[in-house]
Amino acid sequence: MLFLLIGIAGVILKFLEIGPVAQFAWWVVLAPFGLTILWWAWADASGYNKNKQIKKMEDRTKERLRKQQEALGMLKKRR
Repeated sequence: MLFLLIGIAGVILKFLEIGPVAQFAWWVVLAPFGLTILWWAWADASGYNKNKQIKKMEDRTKERLRKQQEALGMLKKRR
């Protein structure tokens, strides 16, 4: 996501000819978009995204169970 934001900022700065980015070649300005594509391809192929989703779902389940147990009075209250 960081590469995507850098790429968008670079294109805007290049298009508006602001700062030193105006002097950069277009391939330098567009390179973060290529890096974004590579990152997403790697993340999908390696299972990185899926593992993060599974972890998030497990955390939600644990929190929901903890809240239910607390509502039923099954957890000891801490002092």
